[in-house]
Amino acid sequence: MCWKCGNNIEVEFVSRSSECSFCHASLHSCKNCMYFSPGSHYDCHESVDELVADKEKANFCDYFKARKSFSGVSNANKKAEDAKKLLSSLFS
Repeated sequence: MCWKCGNNIEVEFVSRSSECSFCHASLHSCKNCMYFSPGSHYDCHESVDELVADKEKANFCDYFKARKSFSGVSNANKKAEDAKKLLSSLFS
């Protein structure tokens, strides 16, 4: 699943150069990793030695494991859709 758009991605192996076929976001990134945890040391549950500054871009982390689902993406998309509907109802 893509961290940015929330679409399901069918790939067997996520390489450093893998991208979402819908939005072209990097799939081998911190935000797409099951160990990504904002607020933890270096925002990771694993004991990484180096900071990955850009959590949205591809990296060489050996601990990377693709996340299977994102509750935050679907909630964010729903909130955005609700806000758009509310805004359009104000002007109709």
